Amino acid sequence: MLTDPIADMLTRVRNAILVKMEKVDIPASKLKVEIAKILKEEGFIKSYKIIKDRKQGMLKVALKYTADGESLLTGLKRISKPGRRVYVGKDKIPTVMGGVGIAILSTPQGVLTDKSSRREGVGGEVLCYIW
Repeated sequence: MLTDPIADMLTRVRNAILVKMEKVDIPASKLKVEIAKILKEEGFIKSYKIIKDRKQGMLKVALKYTADGESLLTGLKRISKPGRRVYVGKDKIPTVMGGVGIAILSTPQGVLTDKSSRREGVGGEVLCYIW
């Protein structure tokens, strides 16, 4: 059993990028699917697909690389952890790498990026930084 499934997802993606894999398989959950959806919308990954099985299902993420083989994802950092949750109000939403990266937040309106949560005017738990 995993104590931090989001950190596991980020680690699997990070390791897949290091060895230049095209796709990575991650055990699925609703929160991980929402994070993958944000990564797709922001252009960090090509696509994602949910494969149903008799258990929890698998999330298959297709990674995106430039023409010279460099990944568009250069960094992933877990912020809020099971032992130390990090919450921010609507006025304290962080910017990542001067606006180049994104912060993913879990808010009452769902899982949002830092830009969209500022637009909505809601704070929440800072899940991770992506750049």
